Amino acid sequence: MTAQTHTLTTDDDDRGTRLDRWLTQALQARGAEFTRSRIQALITDGHVRLNEGPVLAPSTKVKTGQTYCVAIPAAMPTTIAAQPLPLDVVFEDEHLIVINKAPGLVVHPGAGNSDGTLVNALIAHCGDSLSGIGGVARPGIVHRIDKDTSGLLVVAKHDEAHLGLAALFAEHDIERAYLAVIPGALRPGVGTVETLLGRNSRDRKKMAVIGDTETRPDARHAITHYRTLETYGRDRGRMPGEPLASLIECRLETGRTHQIRVHMHHLGAPLLGDPVYGRGPGLAGLKPGDDAADAARKTLRQFKRQALHARDLGFVHPISKEALAFCAPLPKDMQRLIDALGTL
Repeated sequence: MTAQTHTLTTDDDDRGTRLDRWLTQALQARGAEFTRSRIQALITDGHVRLNEGPVLAPSTKVKTGQTYCVAIPAAMPTTIAAQPLPLDVVFEDEHLIVINKAPGLVVHPGAGNSDGTLVNALIAHCGDSLSGIGGVARPGIVHRIDKDTSGLLVVAKHDEAHLGLAALFAEHDIERAYLAVIPGALRPGVGTVETLLGRNSRDRKKMAVIGDTETRPDARHAITHYRTLETYGRDRGRMPGEPLASLIECRLETGRTHQIRVHMHHLGAPLLGDPVYGRGPGLAGLKPGDDAADAARKTLRQFKRQALHARDLGFVHPISKEALAFCAPLPKDMQRLIDALGTL
């Protein structure tokens, strides 16, 4: 993306509006689509000027007749290293790429994961086809799935695709379905979980169901639709006759951090293997001394993550407007888990 300059003047209707909000709307009216967070970064980095001087506060209230100059810098090379890691590419064109992410792969570099991530691999894979995501030549991560969740996610290669995908997610116009394995069974077998989600007040690395937005303004609306696909075995312990485990499908209407994991925990059925919201690798109620039960116990001990897989992904291509739909088969570790449960 080459450097751009926009000159914008306020009028009477704009008076009193926050600068970041006004600039976002004014640029969108010109066909220059920038997120509000991107505009805020431009302001704080000194790229917005009024009367030859920089305006550094996004919360500045505009006045009538002010002329602002917005300098959009050219995309700079990323500081994230390219690493030729294996990628399962499901779809790719000059605008976006759809990946079937392996379990254990972190999406984006961060604390404790400075390299070896999906972004490192994408920079190596895409090379010069990347441009200008947020002013830096790197993949545009529109949504994420957890390190130990497998399955599909879409990544933008440039600003226009990124903004188009972000709009689809904001309007909930993305089809996403996950497969999950839980202990026991959900009652009813088909239903919807609708809650507010926010950071756990006692552990900031966890999310939690929140009672209301008045006490927690950070809480966000979250909706998960689920249905039971299969049940496995029968409990020989505290819940005789009840299924030992179930395979469920979860369709996301919203996409909040840890949404499915928290919602299943909220229903009393945390995902098998979930190290944060679950009950450990075991499964209560297995018949002692039974060969199938012993094999299931061994498989559960070897399963080192939450049993969650992003199977389906569907959306309208933000550039071509073609309807796209993808389905990723279960990874081997989760298939082995389901096969072992199926023998109970």
